[in-house]
Amino acid sequence: MSRLSVLSNPLLLGFEEIERLIDRTGKGANEGYPPYNIERIAAQSGEKEKLRITVALAGFLRDQLEITVEDNQLVVRGRQQDDKSREYLYRGIAARQFTRTFVLADGIEVQSAELSNGMLAIDLVRHEPHRLVRRIEIENG
Repeated sequence: MSRLSVLSNPLLLGFEEIERLIDRTGKGANEGYPPYNIERIAAQSGEKEKLRITVALAGFLRDQLEITVEDNQLVVRGRQQDDKSREYLYRGIAARQFTRTFVLADGIEVQSAELSNGMLAIDLVRHEPHRLVRRIEIENG
């Protein structure tokens, strides 16, 4: 059984990739850990406007985190190891692993990432696409 979507309109050619990205975004929407914010940072002193993703990662060290861009997706991964040398009487803070994925539009570039006081800030910039107008010559058949 085929699925119909807004992007299956016959006048929208080549938008299968966007539909795939929308499907991928919906699959990860129910994840609650780690919590995050997304904010818009206004352009200042000649710089472009930025987007900032802030992820709350209390207890994670820099070498336990990995940030990659894969196929228009920003992927933040964290891996903590249990400290076998500690003897817990009560353990309410678990060592955990996570993967948090953000789908990026074309032209969005990761500018920087900084971990400070348990908060990971990732700055993104949007590059304006070059507008291309091309005249197509019609040949005689």
